Amino acid sequence: MTHPLETGGGRGYLRVATEEAFATREQIDAFLRLIREGRADKGVTSLWGFYAQSPSERAMTIIERLLDLDERRIADMDATGVDVAVLALTSPGGQPFETEEAKGLVTRANDQLAVAVERHPRRYVGLTSIAPQDPLWSAREIKRGAEELGFKGVMVNSHTQGRYLDEPFFDPIFRALAETGQPLYIHPQTPPDAMIDPLLEAGLDGAIFGFGVETGMHLLRLMTTGVFDRYPDLQVIAGHGGEALPYWLYRLDFMHQAGVRSGRYERLKPLKKGLIDCMRENVLATTSGLPWEPAIKLCIEVMGEDRVMYAMDYPYQYVADEVRIHDNLELPPATLRKLMQTNAERVFGFTAG
Repeated sequence: MTHPLETGGGRGYLRVATEEAFATREQIDAFLRLIREGRADKGVTSLWGFYAQSPSERAMTIIERLLDLDERRIADMDATGVDVAVLALTSPGGQPFETEEAKGLVTRANDQLAVAVERHPRRYVGLTSIAPQDPLWSAREIKRGAEELGFKGVMVNSHTQGRYLDEPFFDPIFRALAETGQPLYIHPQTPPDAMIDPLLEAGLDGAIFGFGVETGMHLLRLMTTGVFDRYPDLQVIAGHGGEALPYWLYRLDFMHQAGVRSGRYERLKPLKKGLIDCMRENVLATTSGLPWEPAIKLCIEVMGEDRVMYAMDYPYQYVADEVRIHDNLELPPATLRKLMQTNAERVFGFTAG
């Protein structure tokens, strides 16, 4: 009997979900300790003060699913028809912690994920988590993930205690990505204290809005400060429809060029590769949390059919109907197969099935 992974269930493609989260018990306990000790920023307090402590059904179910890397997760994938999950440590990873604590926590999480991928090699693909607090250590962990653990990309959860990857301090991370040829997934976390207050007071700091605007800004900082001029082959992935940048792209490009001409900002310099070219050559979007036909088609039209990938955003947005929405998109079969399977295989360098 032919296995469904070998046939795509008769659809002509497999479903590869590219932004799927797990947690370790150590990580969640450490978030709670930060909050108890008054060392957490406002975002961690808002996000994990809820998910790790709320008795609500949503919070408790999400924690249970985050911690499971075996029977329950596989059963949930089977129930919705997800064939392969690209897994990474849930946001904000180890980034809120002091450097040494972060490195230990991340190392153990990467090791735990590698063992789970080894147990379920046809169902899981792993991404290396890092501790950008120490860029040289992170560079070594990227290489360990690629060369020893079999991971296929790198996850960073946007800012690290209010600092962004466009700073020269973080350049060893980009050098390691270039040397390993691996993509970087910039996943959201809550905005840093310097920008969170108006969002927090309105209940907009998390996935509803704050995640997207903060992470979109991070990606823009990389583009406008010339990271892709220095690393022209670098591939960076952003979820949630590219954090809305495809919709804004014309205006972003226009105003960036105007800012460069005016000399208004010291950091805005002429680029070899403009924002439109960056989005079409160096950036990929996933559909995590955004299973909406107009938005998916816009991403494909703006960025190209080779640069958009399916994601579920498990376990935060685990909805079977959203899988069906993707299956029923009015797209040519070849484009749908790229969206659901083959773009992910190419970007992360693996073969599903």
